[in-house]
Amino acid sequence: MVRLSKTRKMPGRSWSLPAGSTCPGSRDATGEVIPVCQMCYAKTGTYTYPNVREPREHNRSDWRRPEWVADMVAELDSDRYFRWFDSGDVYHPELALKILQVIQATPWVRHWLPTRSHTIARIAPILDQIDAEPNAVVRRSSDSIA
Repeated sequence: MVRLSKTRKMPGRSWSLPAGSTCPGSRDATGEVIPVCQMCYAKTGTYTYPNVREPREHNRSDWRRPEWVADMVAELDSDRYFRWFDSGDVYHPELALKILQVIQATPWVRHWLPTRSHTIARIAPILDQIDAEPNAVVRRSSDSIA
């Protein structure tokens, strides 16, 4: 079952994961959390509430279902804008490929994917493919806010 959320700052709905544990780009080569991720909004406030955490935990394994792509496409039937990850990130190449399939199957939806996973060698080429889709924008987040 697809579990989506609605953020107040963006139009449309979002598909998210738990912050931190699904953010491979949040650490530098020494394993230290990068400056921008040290202030992660998705680890505080309402993101700590059980009813907010539960769908994100559910999504951590749900995307592995064979029917997930078809279920996402059906769920986005009436959406016009969609944000991937108001928390968490693309942490596995197979997830990136499934996101690409959803984007390709929903040309009526404008997809936005902010990510730090562009720094991960096995994920970056798939993000490039996603960014090449006419209905998708990949926002490659930087290491700091300065």
